Amino acid sequence: MANYKYPKIVITGVGPITAIGNNKEEFWSGIMAGKSGAAPIKSFDASKHDTKFACEIKNLDMLQFANRKEIQRMDSFTQLSIAAAQLAIDDAKIDFEKINKNRVGVVVGSGIGGMWTSYNQINALIANDNNPRVISPFFIPMLISDISPGYIAIRWGLKGPNYGTVSACATSAHAMADALMLMQRGDADMMLVGGSESCNTPIGLGGFNAMKALSTRNDSPETASRPFDKDRDGFVMGEGAGILVFETEEHAKNRGAKIYCEIAGFGLTDDAFHITQPAEGGEGAVRSMQLAIADAGLTPNDIDYINAHGTSTYYNDLNETLAIKKVFGVDKAKQLAISSTKSMIGHLLGAAGAVEAITTALAMEHSIVPPTINYTTPDPECDLDYTPNKPKSKEINAAISNSFGFGGHNATICFKKYVE
Repeated sequence: MANYKYPKIVITGVGPITAIGNNKEEFWSGIMAGKSGAAPIKSFDASKHDTKFACEIKNLDMLQFANRKEIQRMDSFTQLSIAAAQLAIDDAKIDFEKINKNRVGVVVGSGIGGMWTSYNQINALIANDNNPRVISPFFIPMLISDISPGYIAIRWGLKGPNYGTVSACATSAHAMADALMLMQRGDADMMLVGGSESCNTPIGLGGFNAMKALSTRNDSPETASRPFDKDRDGFVMGEGAGILVFETEEHAKNRGAKIYCEIAGFGLTDDAFHITQPAEGGEGAVRSMQLAIADAGLTPNDIDYINAHGTSTYYNDLNETLAIKKVFGVDKAKQLAISSTKSMIGHLLGAAGAVEAITTALAMEHSIVPPTINYTTPDPECDLDYTPNKPKSKEINAAISNSFGFGGHNATICFKKYVE
């Protein structure tokens, strides 16, 4: 049912950390320029891997966000979430001394959690003849995927609902759906919501290569992520974090907050089909989009923009295209503005949904559709308007963002332009 009976929930702050920018301004500038964050891997020797590039974070000084001791006790995915949370709080101009922190919650997920920590600790154990005394007392707290919301709560004293979500590439979209439900039922006035991921490790890259999921365009990393293009050959590993501030309309207005847009509805489904491949024809994606649009009290004709899951893999791009046609009808589908943020920042896995929600909110604010870069060879099977290579001006009154994950998880979030 449409959520008209619930309080409006709005977005008042955004904090992206990505391969093309470590704050809102850098990130949006990179999006508008169609900048690729892909480059040869610098964090480890990838010479023996089939894929030797990724969208790694660049020039992030964590000492701006935490002290050296804190940093040493956090896996990189947690570090990124702390940085993104600080950016979102600053963007929303929150003074926690003037807010009831018992009514502020945190739902921040990670698809995999502390992969670097696990990799380093296992290597240390093996190198020391399986002597368990070399294991760090911080190993488990650094590893677990729910530690990010815990750290965020401790940092700012936030005592409302607090947990992490885990659903592969749908993780942070599920975090947003959960936060929306919690706030609609009155459990919080404000929430920090999103996801973080940092699993571009030797084992992570190797695992996705073993699945044949990654692009191997090593001679041209910056053109490797090419969603919906006929010559796509897999996704590009990304890392980063996205945190958003959700508030009830009343709470936001009472403190004079800037409002980006309304987060208006969601749809959650599962394919129940295959552990990694989407259902044929995008059946689960069809239902998640339909549910999200209906939950927002809209019809398909009301949607102006789709931030696609758009991974640059054969089956995802094909089935997402088929699903869009099913939901909107072929004629309306061909009129829609569609784009994939992953063409520029790679696939952030558990953080993808949150960063793409930030992209969608900024697109609505600026009335500009972000591009899908590296679109050079049209695919007859993917024949919609994916906003090739350059952004375009367009009034966006309503939008959806898709996130689909291994295990058949589908999550669609619906956004409306805010109207009092």
